[in-house]
Amino acid sequence: MTGRAPGRSWSGTVDYGPGPLHAPASVDELQQLVAGSSRLRALGTRHSFSEVAASDGPLVTLADMPLKIDIDTAARTVRVSAGVRYGELALAAHAAGLALPNMGSLPHISVGGASATGTHGSGNRSRSLASSVAAIELVTASGDLLTFSRQGDPEIFDGVVLSLGMLGIATHLTLDLVPATPMRQTVHLDFPDSGMDEESLAAMLGAGASVSLFHHWDGHVAQAWVKQRVDEDETLPEEWLGGRRAPGPVHPLPGMPADFCTDQSGEPGPAHERLPHFRLEFTPSSGEEIQSEYFVPREQIGAALAAVMPLGERIRPLLHASEVRTVAADELWLSPAQHRDSACVHFTWKQRPAEVAALLPEIEERLAPFAPRPHWGKVFTIAPETVRAQYPDLERFRTLRDRLDPDRIFRNDYVDRLLGA
Repeated sequence: MTGRAPGRSWSGTVDYGPGPLHAPASVDELQQLVAGSSRLRALGTRHSFSEVAASDGPLVTLADMPLKIDIDTAARTVRVSAGVRYGELALAAHAAGLALPNMGSLPHISVGGASATGTHGSGNRSRSLASSVAAIELVTASGDLLTFSRQGDPEIFDGVVLSLGMLGIATHLTLDLVPATPMRQTVHLDFPDSGMDEESLAAMLGAGASVSLFHHWDGHVAQAWVKQRVDEDETLPEEWLGGRRAPGPVHPLPGMPADFCTDQSGEPGPAHERLPHFRLEFTPSSGEEIQSEYFVPREQIGAALAAVMPLGERIRPLLHASEVRTVAADELWLSPAQHRDSACVHFTWKQRPAEVAALLPEIEERLAPFAPRPHWGKVFTIAPETVRAQYPDLERFRTLRDRLDPDRIFRNDYVDRLLGA
């Protein structure tokens, strides 16, 4: 189908451009579309807050293509359509006795879009979602359908998986799975001010397979969401590191109902019902927000938070909540966690874009000593040359881009500005 209006992002803050928006119903149709295009960008589930997917030319969605989930239980892998959402994939894997190694806070995002932009969950031992990709099928600029795999293309694979849509349009991905094991989730509240030092933060962030710390730049952690593997992690006591167990379910944003959130009772359950913050069957919010996020060295998270804390009185009026998560180092060329165990300083802002844009440079200046790498799908103002300097394999990526897309049909202003035309 052709001629749909591209529309706006989930948050309503990103206009994807004039279009048209193409919606092929098969891989063959997509190949024909790409082969006949001089400019084309792909849209996922539209959860990015940056202009990573926007374009002044035609766009394409895979929403009308068949959704397939083919699990190989012996190999512990799954071949999945790029448009499948992680929550749907997790349900199918669980039915086969398997699970995803990690999930993001939202199960509503697509496998293809999340992998391409470096989306992540949390956990000291957990890498970005793209790190689970073992193979990827791309329609490249020539209209050819090419398959790249970790085993078959080791010299370039780390550049293909997380590519910001610059190398082609992903149709299917093969992901590694792990045996399904039960998890539990608990939330502790109101930690003391002393809990923001490096040692206390390390203890909190290491308490489970996946941990998220929510705070409001007022000097203490308000909520610690701890997701533990039942057979690996020790159950937390009611009083823990000065925080107290929440008496009932909570939402990370003050005043929001917890109905949309995953189980926090501490009872064992499937990983896909504990790892995300939100449940697949609900829309977690109205989308009226803006998000920013910066990856810093994990061992410096306390110092990074302390550097920004003096701006707290200016941050809080614009803020819904702020979150700290961790991501293990990977080797992906454009990953914000490349070669560096990272902690992520995340902001969920109110939908006041001009005020947020005015404050971000000051936040980024205070984070500058920690070499922050911004999340590609979120809002930031760091200078392009500073971003480029963070990626030692950028020149290798450009060479790969020029090989697969010599006429740059998959470009847009965002990637040209940040990575170089």
